[in-house]
Amino acid sequence: MTRYRISHPAASDIVEILAWSQEQFGKQARKRYEKLIATAIRDIAAASTRPGSAERPELGKGVRSWHLRGSRNDTTGGVVRRPRHFLIYRVEDDILLIGRILHDAMELRRHIDTSWQ
Repeated sequence: MTRYRISHPAASDIVEILAWSQEQFGKQARKRYEKLIATAIRDIAAASTRPGSAERPELGKGVRSWHLRGSRNDTTGGVVRRPRHFLIYRVEDDILLIGRILHDAMELRRHIDTSWQ
């Protein structure tokens, strides 16, 4: 498995997504979405170019996306029926860099800073 690093914007995305999930759907739904995000990160860390991931040259060199729905059947403790987020990532020096976790209705290019730290 490739090591991974979550950028500050991606960490903030996770906090916001989980808070919103709990507000709208309750604690159990938040826990399910939290497990889904963790599973998606593990899936991509294991195989960053896995089927279903997409090259996103419009977002920067080496940037890819993975929709959380691709990992929803791999979680334990319940399935999220309609996940709505993308992991936006790239691999650099054998480290998976998670740049953002964005809603699939967003125009992704408006929310990407390619200098992820």
